Amino acid sequence: MTVPIGPAPHPLAELSQLEFVRARDAILKIHGANQPLFFRAIYLQEPVKAELLPFLEAEHAGRLTAATPRPARTAFVEYDVLEAGAQLFHRAVVNAATSQILSNDQIPRKNNGFPHYNVNEFELFEGYCLKSEKVKEALKEYRIPEGFEYCIDPWPYGGPDEDDGIPKFMQGLIFIRDARKKNPDTNHYAYPIPLIPVMDWSTKEIIRIDRLPTGGSEDGMEPSIASAEPRNIFSKSVPAEYVPELLDMPAARDDLKPLNVVQPEGASFKVHSDNLIEWQKWRFRLSISPREGAVLHDICYDNRSVLYRLSYSELTVPYGDPRAPFHRKQAFDFGDGGIGRAANSLKLGCDCLGAIHYIDACFPAADGSPTKLDSAICLHEQDGGILWKHTNFRTNRGVVARMREFVVQFIGTLANYEYIFAFKFDQAGGITVETRATGMVSIVGIEDGKTSKYGNVVSPGILAQNHQHIFAVRIDPAIDLYGGDNNGHTQVVVEESHPHKMNAETNPHGNYYEVRRNPVERATWIDSEVRLNRTIKLENPVKKNPISGKSVGYKLVSPATQMLLADTDSRVAQRARFAQHNYWVTGHRDGEFWAAGEFTNQSTFEEGGVSDMVKRGDTFVVDGVQPTSQTSAPVVWSVFGFTHNPRVEDWPVMPVEVHQLHLRPADFFAANPALDVPTKKNDSSVLVACCDVDDKAN
Repeated sequence: MTVPIGPAPHPLAELSQLEFVRARDAILKIHGANQPLFFRAIYLQEPVKAELLPFLEAEHAGRLTAATPRPARTAFVEYDVLEAGAQLFHRAVVNAATSQILSNDQIPRKNNGFPHYNVNEFELFEGYCLKSEKVKEALKEYRIPEGFEYCIDPWPYGGPDEDDGIPKFMQGLIFIRDARKKNPDTNHYAYPIPLIPVMDWSTKEIIRIDRLPTGGSEDGMEPSIASAEPRNIFSKSVPAEYVPELLDMPAARDDLKPLNVVQPEGASFKVHSDNLIEWQKWRFRLSISPREGAVLHDICYDNRSVLYRLSYSELTVPYGDPRAPFHRKQAFDFGDGGIGRAANSLKLGCDCLGAIHYIDACFPAADGSPTKLDSAICLHEQDGGILWKHTNFRTNRGVVARMREFVVQFIGTLANYEYIFAFKFDQAGGITVETRATGMVSIVGIEDGKTSKYGNVVSPGILAQNHQHIFAVRIDPAIDLYGGDNNGHTQVVVEESHPHKMNAETNPHGNYYEVRRNPVERATWIDSEVRLNRTIKLENPVKKNPISGKSVGYKLVSPATQMLLADTDSRVAQRARFAQHNYWVTGHRDGEFWAAGEFTNQSTFEEGGVSDMVKRGDTFVVDGVQPTSQTSAPVVWSVFGFTHNPRVEDWPVMPVEVHQLHLRPADFFAANPALDVPTKKNDSSVLVACCDVDDKAN
């Protein structure tokens, strides 16, 4: 390992607390003590790729000196200037060493999208609603059981209707919770009230109350009508508790013996103070983005580069209930609020098992002061089953190596849903990006005895609506870039396996199939095609495998999933054009990280996302041709989703749904790179008898 020279931090190291405060103070200074500000985000602005790559190459070659040019360390600051009835959004870049403000732009309010919401704003929303006379008056329409109290979940407003104008809105879903149980974790989702308050965020005023339809699908699209007398809509409601002390059932299962992950000699990975991580032959740097969560940089195997940057980019969750106002239930969980800011503080022995190292995050409070989120990311090892095995049938000797995986994991909670994000590294040069969804399904009320084609009744009076979760992972490849004659660009190839017609000359027995390769020459989208085994390959066209003679590379394997189901002309689809195809290949631009564009909050169409990037028509180098000023390095976006038509088994907490995409070496090595993994038998394994004593006696 090469350690950076001198006192300057690594260009990819997280902002120190001193740098964080220095950036905040620079902003405070230019506005003066009397100008109220609201800070949304302060984090490291990543160096320009063209400046960082030479530094990384020198680092990996062991050529760093005190004189090696370093990209300047800069802080990216998002904040609002608060004025009467307005929040003026600013984006600034501050030199983290000198406090010099390099840029400071006010982003005007516009029809297509607003700045993301902050966790602090979500927390304030409920209080504003409950103080509203409009909300209080509307709630009188419903009879609330004695001992229950109101709670309101904040929700992004989704794609606004044509006549909504341009105010920044927030909407809320109203529930009641059983306060008689004297437990703050009692489940309020069992008791929805069919009202949605809509608030103008600038004035903090509730501008209207939307009434929700509660009939079955045969009852039309209209919402319920206000009643002169309070209605009892909870007469048949039943609790839906999930915390152990509130469960109305026999004690927890007692037939499970302990299953402990024990590492008596500690962990096999090493974490440095600047978040450089080393495990086996892997080496990479880790940062935490308030929008993306965990971001991995400069991923190398045995000092050979694989990826420049890897992260989740976006997630949209559109609901399939066509009745107004449910068409506005479409969250962008990265762009609207930030999955990093919503990260859980993970607990030892619960979210990760074994020998664990935690990484803390630092986010700004409303006044810009650094606020630590403990244990936002966990690092650990786990057994991944058999890595490779072969039994010689002549001698009956089997040799087997177990797969050890190194996991970088974080978990985000967005009101009702939990998402578990994991980057998993193995000993054969593979990377798996694993996504899990759990938590509570988003529900609405339905009248007793009704059913709906828009979802499933999961409990009396509870309709869990059909919906989708569509994710985008951003992959910035760097296949074996360091050292040698290299043009610095990875080549993207679409590889397919086609049947070949039986013929006397080339396929006399009909068993031949043809592998076709199509280099991607221009920015485009690509859809999966399982019948052709369509595979995306990331290759270095200059470096060849010494055995096969093919370009060294990695293949991207992501199981085909259903894409966005909303009509392509709908506002739902126009806001999330990224969700219409399985892959996008775009030209690299510094700071271009967002599949659906920067401003998704209340957007009306996708602006600056992958569909706009493709429209630029960027071209790529093919077959080792040297890049020119007109060619770009490619970035690959892998898009996948869960189409969630809820089951009763998803209530009240859904078991995890899991998706994995894999990056696997393809002619990157000269042989199986995991031959040196120990094949020693695990001495902690024990034999369990098949029968108990009584069974044997009989």
